[in-house]
Amino acid sequence: QVQLVESGAGLVQAGNSLTLSCVFSGRAFSVYYMGWFRQAPGKEREFVAAITRTGGKTVVTDSLQGRFTISRDNAENTVYLQMKKLTPEDTAVYTCAAGLVLSTQSRDYQYWGPGTQVTVSS
Repeated sequence: QVQLVESGAGLVQAGNSLTLSCVFSGRAFSVYYMGWFRQAPGKEREFVAAITRTGGKTVVTDSLQGRFTISRDNAENTVYLQMKKLTPEDTAVYTCAAGLVLSTQSRDYQYWGPGTQVTVSS
């Protein structure tokens, strides 16, 4: 059974950086494309970033390019989301997901972590 567990979140001040981790278990990690999504209070879940199985290609939503980076370590079964120059608008629950295609759409991901709260103070 596939399990995803996020870590690394918390309370940070605006302008600082934070890196989230998501550990995958239960099946062969390298088979899956990985994505990060976030949901802010009162808003719909939105796509953040995705990465191919080898890590050779990444996609980051336009509004976050230059500040957010997705990467993965297949030896550690882990996908990362590096976030720089955080603003209060980045406050959200961040969730990692696994799927069989590279996609910006949540419906294309079969497995989801429970999510982790990132709060950015001004």
